[in-house]
Amino acid sequence: MKKIAVLLAGLVAALSFAPGLSIAADAIAPVREIMKDTQKNWAGENSDWIDIFEEGTLSRLYSKDFGDKYKAAAQNPAADEDGISPFDYDVIVNGQDACPLQDLSIESGQPANGTTEVTAKFKAATCMEGTPNRDAFTTVRFEVIEENGKSVIDDIMIQGEEGQGPISLKEAMVQIANGE
Repeated sequence: MKKIAVLLAGLVAALSFAPGLSIAADAIAPVREIMKDTQKNWAGENSDWIDIFEEGTLSRLYSKDFGDKYKAAAQNPAADEDGISPFDYDVIVNGQDACPLQDLSIESGQPANGTTEVTAKFKAATCMEGTPNRDAFTTVRFEVIEENGKSVIDDIMIQGEEGQGPISLKEAMVQIANGE
């Protein structure tokens, strides 16, 4: 019994000195919440749209830098006419239309340089008849960091046009804020 207690104490001590291990476990939490809200938004029910960048969510699930860039982009006159978002599309599904999300998976990579990449994959066009890639997966990469002791989303990487690499949402917000 004493050996087990010593082993457990050693394991707890080792984990407390390996912060990267705890980040990887917690990194999925903010992404899971954003994806849950995105699923609800596209579920086809007549419920209110959940703003994944609403002030409370923005300050709780996103880094300060991300939040500052979002607020600056939202001040641009090119912001969406409804006043909700500086984007005229859903940045998670990377479009203005989607079906109920199918086959959602969320996976966390290994922490590197203070960032953990969390990948969400899902099918967003399965109900769109005649769409050539209706069963294709959409992949969204979230860069998650630890800030003030909790995991927060620092950037969202969405797929660009065919032949382009991923687009940083933070970079896009800087461009919107600059009127580009």
